[in-house]
Amino acid sequence: MSTPDTDQPQVLIVEDEPKIARLVADYLQGSGFTSHHLEHGDAVLPWLGAQTTRPELILLDLMLPGTDGLTLCREVRQRWPGIAIIMLTARVEEVDRLLGLELGADDYICKPFSPREVVARIKAVLRRSRAARDPALAGASDLILDEEGWRALADGRDLGLTAVEFQLLKVMMHSPGRIFTREQLMDHMYRDHRIVSERTVDSHVKKLRRKIAETWPEREVIRSVYGVGYKYQPEE
Repeated sequence: MSTPDTDQPQVLIVEDEPKIARLVADYLQGSGFTSHHLEHGDAVLPWLGAQTTRPELILLDLMLPGTDGLTLCREVRQRWPGIAIIMLTARVEEVDRLLGLELGADDYICKPFSPREVVARIKAVLRRSRAARDPALAGASDLILDEEGWRALADGRDLGLTAVEFQLLKVMMHSPGRIFTREQLMDHMYRDHRIVSERTVDSHVKKLRRKIAETWPEREVIRSVYGVGYKYQPEE
């Protein structure tokens, strides 16, 4: 792993497969990050507690020897809420369950993955978390989720979303490029499992798009997938 450099963003990789960890670390180093690797879940909390400068982000595998990723995510959120977390899982179907648990992770990535995708997602999460702490840091092309304040900022401007619209945007932004069916979106929007029609989802998406378009009239980040549903696709 790369040697920590206080002038570079630091990432903690918690992954019990050394080859995957080394590959991600090499790509991170090439992108201006430093990293540290831990293989065992039991080592994570003691290591974080001993650091004078903690990492900005943890890349956290779900299945680990010792303490599992779910427990670690909850513990880190309670003790060090400023650290961003990206969860890694080997199963696509796990993402729905993880989102439903509302662990507080900033993003979820399914294996197998491209190291370039991981680096891109890390950069996006760090942009969002930094801008949420200080909206002045939001770039001209950033759409930022302030999850504690239940608001979304486009170019630093509050979009004025309702709770349902915020939840809808949050689910899609946590998995950029992933296609969600209307039924999946309904499950995330209405946790009480009330009966609503697919037209209700379409109506909320329409309102959400309109609010985003008021700030970004030339962009469409929420895309329709004919016959399936919707996805969040940020422009590169």
